[in-house]
Amino acid sequence: MDEITNVQLSAFRAGIAPFIVFNEAEWIVFIQHISIKTYKKKQHFAEAGKVCNYFGFILTGSVRYYHLVEGNDVTGYFSFENEFTSSYKSFLTATPAINYIQALEPTQIVIITKKNMDLMLANPMLAYKMERFGRLIAEHYLICYEDRVASFVTQTPEERYLKLLETGREVLQRMPQHYIANFLGITPVSLSRIRKRILSPS
Repeated sequence: MDEITNVQLSAFRAGIAPFIVFNEAEWIVFIQHISIKTYKKKQHFAEAGKVCNYFGFILTGSVRYYHLVEGNDVTGYFSFENEFTSSYKSFLTATPAINYIQALEPTQIVIITKKNMDLMLANPMLAYKMERFGRLIAEHYLICYEDRVASFVTQTPEERYLKLLETGREVLQRMPQHYIANFLGITPVSLSRIRKRILSPS
């Protein structure tokens, strides 16, 4: 793990404010239970078949979620700066993860381990807020899942691509096309046509 700086702590505190707000005494206790790690490009945050004992908040960088299907990796989701990342079912149930989470670029992630989460839930000063934090994170993942499913029913691949551009434009320009095509549910050739239409509107 890396040493976390005051600048990183401030950015993290601002990033989680929509989910949880601490007073100063609570914050001092809370930050004793977090750490930060820098992941190299293509390094894994979580791996299928292994229990994911932590969840994280992306300070800088981005990750992709993928499955191995008949030896091929199929990208299903992305998370970018100021978003949470975890194989959350594995985190909650202590069962092996079914997917991989991989850094798309050098990525700094603030980490809370399951052990430290449990310690905070048992701490009278933090218990109430951490219970609420955990519930809001679970709700966040449910909303993301429903939005993902709904997008395949209600949006065209081009509309899904435009939505993705809103949050990850810079990294999308650098990543392999087949990652994005997997996410959109189309072929790389179809993605190339969409990009051409967007860049050269009639």
